[in-house]
Amino acid sequence: MFKKLLFFSAVSLAFAACSDDHAALTDDTDRPGTGSALPERLYVLCEGLMGANQASIDYYDFSTGSYLRNAYVEANPNVVLELGDVGNDLQCYGGSIWAVINGSNKVEVMDASTLIRRGQVDIPNCRCVAFDGGYAYVTSYAGPVNDADGSQRGYVAKVDTATLTVVDTLHVGRQPEGLAVADGKLYVANSGGYCMPAYENTLSVIDLADFRRRTTLPVAVNMQHIVVDTRGMLWVSATGNYADVAPSLCRVDPRSGQSTTFPIPVGSMTLQGDSLYIVSNEWDFTLNHGVPASAIVNVERGEIVSRQLVDADILAQTVPYGIAVHPRTHEIFISDAGDYVSPGTLYCFQRDGQLAWKVRTGQIPGHLLMVGQQ
Repeated sequence: MFKKLLFFSAVSLAFAACSDDHAALTDDTDRPGTGSALPERLYVLCEGLMGANQASIDYYDFSTGSYLRNAYVEANPNVVLELGDVGNDLQCYGGSIWAVINGSNKVEVMDASTLIRRGQVDIPNCRCVAFDGGYAYVTSYAGPVNDADGSQRGYVAKVDTATLTVVDTLHVGRQPEGLAVADGKLYVANSGGYCMPAYENTLSVIDLADFRRRTTLPVAVNMQHIVVDTRGMLWVSATGNYADVAPSLCRVDPRSGQSTTFPIPVGSMTLQGDSLYIVSNEWDFTLNHGVPASAIVNVERGEIVSRQLVDADILAQTVPYGIAVHPRTHEIFISDAGDYVSPGTLYCFQRDGQLAWKVRTGQIPGHLLMVGQQ
């Protein structure tokens, strides 16, 4: 994500041969030899360094136990500039994977089984994507990357998923990030990320029936991601202002607009059943480095049930950046950004939190996506 990477300098990416990409599970990996024997894949969108055109997609095949790096390039060898610059979100809808490539001002759309490219949707400074009723909804900062004053309001682009064309746009708050659909409404987290210290603190509420903004809900400072539980409650992560407003997790009742705040920093989160799994790497200004952490929140009871998701000694050596949980085996997958320059690592933990295996990934593995057999 651009806001997190501005202080890193771009470096060139050495070309990795396809044979090396396929060999990932034999050179630096401790893993089960037969995989999980499940007909599913875990896709990993690696952001890559900003300005270096290094975004890539890897995947782990549960049925074979194999891991393939840079799989998009292998499936599309003739695509100029490959996947693009800075992968910011990865979602699946209608048999297609949608990869939001922020720095290249586009969303790449590809077949979910083969990764063969379907096409692209051009959207400036795009951030995240959600789906409903044959349409994709993509947040856009609207202005250029790292807009100095951040005063321009962002928008949501409505995209026809069949034709890959933008059919409408609607302005929301400044620098909108994550978004989610619940009960015929689209909820958009406005961050104001370019406006330090005057961050945004609202959710924009859009009626999907006519694609018009109905209201805004004040929730928390500098919001990032939204997930919706089975009861229609919104769970929203907020980064705070990096000073006197701490990061938090907020539960929002969209019917009343009321919210409850939990004192948990959230870098990435995923919902399985009534369990919200969280990892973070909150910056400690006293220690001058990030502090890895994890937690589980029971969304039905609205309480923190664990603050140690996996082996604490291993987690302490990582920069946790993304998380996914297998819905059947309950294996926990956590991506490690490392030093943000070298290749990262994907860790697989058993449901009891013990390490099962790990594998080298592309640079800055940030977005994990479980996809069933297509």
